[in-house]
Amino acid sequence: MAGRREKLRRVGIIPEYRGFTPDGLASGEAIDMTVDELEVLRLCDLEGLNQEAVAKHMGIARATVAAICSRAHRKVANALVNGRALIIEGGNIAYSPITTTTAVWPAKGIGTMRVATTYDNGNIFMHFGRSEQFKIYDIQDGKVLSEQVVGTGGTGHGALAGLLANGGVDTLICGGIGGGAINALAQAGITVYAGAQGSCDACVEALIAGTLAQNGEATCGCHGHDHEHIHEHGGSCGCHGHHENEGHEGCSCH
Repeated sequence: MAGRREKLRRVGIIPEYRGFTPDGLASGEAIDMTVDELEVLRLCDLEGLNQEAVAKHMGIARATVAAICSRAHRKVANALVNGRALIIEGGNIAYSPITTTTAVWPAKGIGTMRVATTYDNGNIFMHFGRSEQFKIYDIQDGKVLSEQVVGTGGTGHGALAGLLANGGVDTLICGGIGGGAINALAQAGITVYAGAQGSCDACVEALIAGTLAQNGEATCGCHGHDHEHIHEHGGSCGCHGHHENEGHEGCSCH
């Protein structure tokens, strides 16, 4: 008789950062944490939901939530206490994105390209996953037709890719960004210019002029273990073609 198929666990975000490493060389083998384990930690420990509420969110039993939570806590403790790398990937999951709305965003004109920049008082906000505002530019024939600062409505982390896609964004200019977010944006058909800094307007001008450096990669193979993993500061390791760790500050617009 065939075994009972494990029920899919619904997760509301795509992890922006898929790996964390200790200061210095990691000790022993990397610890694998599944995406559903991370989701339980997010809902229980970060959002403060009780296990019954988490079970409803994820479509699983409360006892399953308790087991996942206990397992995830042990993994995090092991990584922190014993200096081991933590890799987030896999799991028996179904992505169920957090409901977002772009009702306050202006309609996108036919034949225009929409560019979004992470926004903080006129400048590029340096952490994509914590962006509370974007500045969007509608561009046609090399000219900016309109520009407007819009809010995220409290949307965060993995759901931001869906927010931008729903808002008709074609290109994103940002500072630090994790590999999970890069993948989610790519799947949504959004081109990413990561590592930017300074004035949002200047970066868009550089994009139009074709001089904005595109560093839409946030992954690296440092530390020598078999997993491709992401540095927690989110910068592109190997920026401008170097292969050491000097590229984490982000890149200026050129």
